[in-house]
Formats: sequence, C-alpha cells, structure tokens
Amino acid sequence: MNGVTLSLYSSQIMNNIFYLECPCTSFPRSFARDYKETYLYPPPSTIYGFLLSFVGEEDLTAHLGVKLAIGFIGETPPISRILRKQRSHKFSKKHQQTYSSAQFSKPNFQELLTDLKIVIKVNSEEELSKLKLENRINIALSTPKKINRFGGLSLGESWALVNGFRYYREDDGEITWLNTDSRGLIGLPIWIDRETNRGTFQRFSLGEFNMECWVTVSLVDNQH
Repeated sequence: MNGVTLSLYSSQIMNNIFYLECPCTSFPRSFARDYKETYLYPPPSTIYGFLLSFVGEEDLTAHLGVKLAIGFIGETPPISRILRKQRSHKFSKKHQQTYSSAQFSKPNFQELLTDLKIVIKVNSEEELSKLKLENRINIALSTPKKINRFGGLSLGESWALVNGFRYYREDDGEITWLNTDSRGLIGLPIWIDRETNRGTFQRFSLGEFNMECWVTVSLVDNQH
C-alpha cells in the first residue's frame, strides 16, 4: 500500500465511512402481508439495527441520536420474486396437533434484492451515550475480540447474511447517496416501534453527498 493509497484509506477511517456487502436480502414494507414487497433501498431503521448487531448491542435505544448517511455503489439493485409456502397454524383445542398442509398452508410471494453494495457514514456527535456508536464500530473492526455478540451477521431478516463489513475504499466505486427530500419519491422508515408498529418515515431522492444526506435515528414522535 503506497503513501497516497494509505492516506486515502486513513481518510475513510477518520470520516467513519463503511462498506457493507450483502448477496441477497429483503426490506419488507410495513404494510406487506401475503405479498412481501421490499423497499428498493436500505431503510435507515434497518441499517441502524445492523450496526447495533455488529457491535453486539441488544438495546435498540442505546444509540438514539446517531446520524446516518446511506449510499450504494453500482446500479439500483434488481428485484427478484420468489414463491414459497407459508404455514399458518391455529393453536386451539380443535386443531391441536393437527397441521394439515391443505388447511394451514398457502402460497407466499416475496421480493428479494441481490448483490447489494452499501456505503454508510456515521456521526455520533449528538448521541447521549458515553461510548458512541461510531467508536464501537471502529473498535469492533480493529479489535474484534473486544466485542461480545452472537449469531450470524445479517442485513434485515436473519437469513440475509452479509458477505462483509469494513472501511470503504476509493476503488470500491462511486457512491450514489440518499438525500432527504420532502418531495422525493423514495419513502423509507427511520424508526419502527416494535410494540405499536408505528413508524417515523422520511422521503429521499438520489444524488451526491451533502448535508441533506444525514438522518437522525430517534424515537417515534409522529407517523407519516
């Protein structure tokens, strides 16, 4: 690694720019049921959950106030559609221990995204936590033995395992960023309350990096 490359690489570390690669995943829309439509771009709420998982944090509120900027490399990921069997068991005395495939199974369609290359910037200046999320990520990348986590590292649902997570490099490719835009056509959740299913959403458009890329992860205060 020559001096110029080392300087660029060090710059990415200092700016907390991270690269995430996932071969196959899905970001189901909150209203999706039998046909699980996916958001076309990674929601901030999902990226926040991924980062918590990466550092081994189970408390979803541990790093509220963190700011995230999300981009992707390459073309907009293609959507694949699959058909799978969904089982719906009725737990009652009448149906106890009786699980007829004909009665309790139905087709389930799901949309998948493939070959995702995501870039994430993290800014923890407004976090209330003493140990900031960006610091914990850097610690986990430099000295993995210092973190305590369990299970596979996935993006979204548990089956969507990632290929890797590391610092972004210049040769990874050009980045298209999500820009907050009240008139944008891309609507994504920033926070979802698991108990009430209420969410905070934000509209985005695509563009270059600027201050409008930052979104703050905070508790639900309204629903759009």
